[in-house]
Order: sequence, then structure tokens, then C-alpha cells
Amino acid sequence: MKALRRAVPPVLAFLGFLLVWEAIVRHGHIPPYILPAPSCIGATLIADRATLLPALWVTLSITLEGLLAATFGGVVIAILFTQWRWLERAFLPFAVILQVTPIIAIAPLLLIYCTPPVAVLLCAFLVAFFPILANTALGLASAGRNLSDLFALYGATPGQTLWLLKMPAALPLFLAGLRIGGGLALIGAIAAELTAGTQGGRTGLAFRIVEAGYRLNIPRMFAALALVALTGIAIYVALAALSRWALRRWHESAAETG
Repeated sequence: MKALRRAVPPVLAFLGFLLVWEAIVRHGHIPPYILPAPSCIGATLIADRATLLPALWVTLSITLEGLLAATFGGVVIAILFTQWRWLERAFLPFAVILQVTPIIAIAPLLLIYCTPPVAVLLCAFLVAFFPILANTALGLASAGRNLSDLFALYGATPGQTLWLLKMPAALPLFLAGLRIGGGLALIGAIAAELTAGTQGGRTGLAFRIVEAGYRLNIPRMFAALALVALTGIAIYVALAALSRWALRRWHESAAETG
């Protein structure tokens, strides 16, 4: 019931936004090729589902594959950085460089050296990788010094200290980085699809948006954009639910509020 009460305000606000949008389009007699009404976008989603749903699956699969690779790579490298500080000092600047360089500038270069499907996947991986790496490394380093000294006093091995102390301490920050990385992986997949175009062999939602723009099929463009937005919301909600489930019994960030 608490979850339902929390969901009611944003749902009502969104429905109100759609009603105002619909009213403006109908009252102003705005043609669909300039601004389609929400009802027109919904009808386009149904009519063009044979085109849009396969494109949605392509984009979603690339996003999830990139996020999975970024999660694995970020956690493993964060553990290595925590165990050997010289490794962090040596290689963290490279991760920062990849993060601050716009992915739309990296994508054309990746297309030169990699096949288009691999380049698209790498773009999704690169933008999601740094938040997971940075948050996990910070979480692993945030274990209390007194607890670390206590583990050392009782003769705990480095592996036991990592597994029983540092990893539980890092879990909240890791999950926060995962939520950020989920949205960024979708952004990276869309940006890479825009750059790759039809070279990728698989046409995702970004290609359908560009294609609809060339054909001046504005309702389909809005329908594809709606699917992108809904996909991003679904990824965030799923990862937020995972975070609450993992932390609800012991961490303040997941405590139930009225």
C-alpha cells in the first residue's frame, strides 16, 4: 500500500500532462506532422508495432548486455583498485578520460576498428562503466577503519576482510552506481545506433527515429521516443526495486517512509 501511495502522485501528474497536451493539440487544431496528440501517438504505437517492437528489443538487448558487461568489469576493477592502490593511481586516469569524452565522439572511431554490432555494444559499456567503477571503489574504501583494525586483530585474511566487511559496506554505493549506469547504458546504445545507422545489421529505436524524421512521419518518431522513455523508466524502476530489496533490512537509504 505504501508503494501504491508513492506511485499515485507521479501517475496523476503524468496523466494531467497528457490531458493538457491533448487539449492543446485539439483546441489549436495542430496537425499531426507538427505535433501529434497523445492519442495519435498511442494509435501509432499499435499500428506500427510490427516495426517498433523488434527495434525496441534490439535497443533493449544492447542496453542490458552493455550494462551487464559494465557491472562485471566495474566491480572486478574496483576490487583490484582497492587491493592494490598503485593500480588505481596508474589506471584510474584512463577511466576518467573515457568518461569525460563524449560518447558521440568515440562511436565513429569505434566503428573504424570494430564491427558495428561490437562498436554499439562498446558504447553502451563505456558510458555505464565509470559510475559503477567509481561508486564501487568508493564503497569498498568506505569500510570503517576501526572495523578493519578489528578484522586484522582477529587475524582475518585479505579475502575474508574483502568478502565480510568491504563488500557489504560497498553495496549501497554499488547499487546507486548501477541505477546511474542503467540509464547511461541506454543513452550509449541510442547514441551508437545513431552513428552506426544501418551498418549494425540490427535496426534499433534510434534508427527508427531517424528514419521517421526523414519520412516526416512525426507520429512514428514520437512513438519511438515514447518507447525509449518507457524503457529508461522501466530500467530505473527495476534497478531501484533491486536496491530496495537488497538494502531494506539493514540500510537507512531503503528504510520505509510514510
